[in-house]
Amino acid sequence: MADIFSAVKKIEFKGKDSKDPLSFRYYNPDEVVAGKKMKDHLRFGMSYWHTLTGGGVDVFGSKTYDRPWDKITDEMELAEFRVKAAFELMEKLGVPYFCFHDRDIAPEADTLEETNRRLDKIVDVIEAEMKRTGIKLLWGTSNCFSNPRFMHGAATSPHAEVFAYAAAQIKKAMEITKRLNGEGYVFWGGREGYESLLNTDVKMELDNLASMLQLACDYADEIGFKGQFYIEPKPKEPTKHQYDFDAGTVIGFLKTYNLDKKFKLNIEANHATLAGHTFQHELRIARVNGMLGSVDANQGDLLLGWDTDQFPTNIYDAVLAMYEILLDGGFKTGGLNFDSKLRRGSFDIEDIFYGYISGMDTFAYGLKVAAKIIEDKVFEKFVADRYSSYKNGIGKDIADKKIGFKELEAYALKHEVSTITSGRQEMLETILNNYIFG
Repeated sequence: MADIFSAVKKIEFKGKDSKDPLSFRYYNPDEVVAGKKMKDHLRFGMSYWHTLTGGGVDVFGSKTYDRPWDKITDEMELAEFRVKAAFELMEKLGVPYFCFHDRDIAPEADTLEETNRRLDKIVDVIEAEMKRTGIKLLWGTSNCFSNPRFMHGAATSPHAEVFAYAAAQIKKAMEITKRLNGEGYVFWGGREGYESLLNTDVKMELDNLASMLQLACDYADEIGFKGQFYIEPKPKEPTKHQYDFDAGTVIGFLKTYNLDKKFKLNIEANHATLAGHTFQHELRIARVNGMLGSVDANQGDLLLGWDTDQFPTNIYDAVLAMYEILLDGGFKTGGLNFDSKLRRGSFDIEDIFYGYISGMDTFAYGLKVAAKIIEDKVFEKFVADRYSSYKNGIGKDIADKKIGFKELEAYALKHEVSTITSGRQEMLETILNNYIFG
């Protein structure tokens, strides 16, 4: 292990009464919950971009973070140093996975050939650290949105040479992900959308986006990549309207282009907020469609209109998120990637640890509460009773699709509506509170 974060020792579980801010109060990785160890339920991942390359920059201000690697001027030396820092950080936190964009781990050069050579060199270092530590790659992805060439999109660019460049970049990122035994690969359409319909051929852009995804599937088969493909929905920012607006939109798109059997969704809490949904809503829509795959764990600020990517501390969101994940049978290849960054004023190196500890503890407690709710079948029983009219009689005929408008009209003419029952939302929210607070 490197000694970059020398002021911080390995973070230990010390229980809920601990006064040590550099300790876990609820995340006990080997504690068994609902038949599995906590670490196997949660499958925490470190986001390479926010954690190692983020500097506290926002649209109104420049870098604020104080990092041990800030004085390194050689780009490749800096990239190698960050790898060492990443694995020391994950070791000390006990985070078993990481996620990356290609341009996080190695700097882009003047040519694609040189950029790929740089990537290979840094991947050598990452691979060695993975073997040393046993830390795994949850998923990889490609940054096809930051460079000015992608100002009008990548797969949806009106310029064919940009489409070709994006395909080449994705190809290389997939190869790296396969080499590092990544369990998945994420597509986030950072600029796959439009600013104005006055200059946009929406049909062509959607067709081209689908073509890019199909090409990726074809290449995965060619190279033997067995990882799960994910789409990550986001409604806006940076583009005004993105084609991956929310879970429902993405599922409809995938079904339209016969790609729904090849992809699942990577749901992000803050993206749900921007779409005007709750985190649970997006998870539920993905789950009931059989497409819940992985999660970007963060939260947004409801008073701000952009993607703030804060470390998750909202216990209600965590409980309801883990409720959906457990009802789905838990993660198969995905996990909880902390796509989270420190606030701009939290610039000390120790603040990274505080952020991860808060997020890991929040989801650990959320897991325990959600598991108890499911064990007691509180909400499932209430919902089943509420829809019990579809278990027999006219309701069963409707559910079994054995009846048409004429038969339904004949039934309605003979039977007045008289069985409306209360939804008891306030009672259920009180029950949820009782489980959370004990």
